[in-house]
Amino acid sequence: MKKENKLLKKLELLLKQLNCRSYLHRFGPKKFKLKHHLFALITMEAFQLSLRRAEKLLLMFGIRVPTYSALCKRRKKIPAAIWFGLMKLTAGLQHKTIAIDATGFSRTNPSFHFVKRIDRKNPVKGYAKLSMIYDVNRHKIIKLHTRIKSAHEIRDVKFLIGNCCQLKCLLADKAYDAEWLHEYCFERGVQTIIPKKKNIHRGRFRKKQMINFSEEKYHKRSNIESGFSAIKRKYGGSVSGKSLSSINAELSCKAICHNLELKH
Repeated sequence: MKKENKLLKKLELLLKQLNCRSYLHRFGPKKFKLKHHLFALITMEAFQLSLRRAEKLLLMFGIRVPTYSALCKRRKKIPAAIWFGLMKLTAGLQHKTIAIDATGFSRTNPSFHFVKRIDRKNPVKGYAKLSMIYDVNRHKIIKLHTRIKSAHEIRDVKFLIGNCCQLKCLLADKAYDAEWLHEYCFERGVQTIIPKKKNIHRGRFRKKQMINFSEEKYHKRSNIESGFSAIKRKYGGSVSGKSLSSINAELSCKAICHNLELKH
């Protein structure tokens, strides 16, 4: 019980820092507060449970939580600003060296034993694409962006690093090597550590940034790959939501769980 109460208290303090009201909507039913919905959703992702199982598990421990149907509806209505605010507070406010990359989360999670037993082909129904920025020194997730339609990950760069405080260095792989990105970072005093694409040598800002290219710093980019691996191993590599808002809520909960688990 102490750990659950501690998490509830932590969520309450974080919501106070974000200046959020106790209830999500002033005209809604005042049965459960916003912190209770967040607590149940984060618990669901932390232990890789379904909505029904999360409700039953918490009720077994004597913790009053909304029903699974209420949780399903509520996670779609929680604004993305609240998720980003919680992620920002749990990751810290100052980040000097960050890495950016993207990965995919499966939108189906079938039993492959049963699929083989009924002689069915492996179901392929697309995936949710997650782009995120990651503090390579503190190993925490700063911000993420979710897509359910195919698009190049470089389109999410401005959204992710736009409000990052005290950013000094951006690490990325060759997929992010674009002249406009080098210019965008150079004008803001950010050093880009991005290797050149093959047979591309043009670009005034690319050449300026390549002067201070450091292989030692670039090798720290692999920390974000370790971050992806940690999230998928601990909290699962698939999502159960169907809409973009519910998928974003699930992935945000996974990121917040990852940040809260780290002590430093």
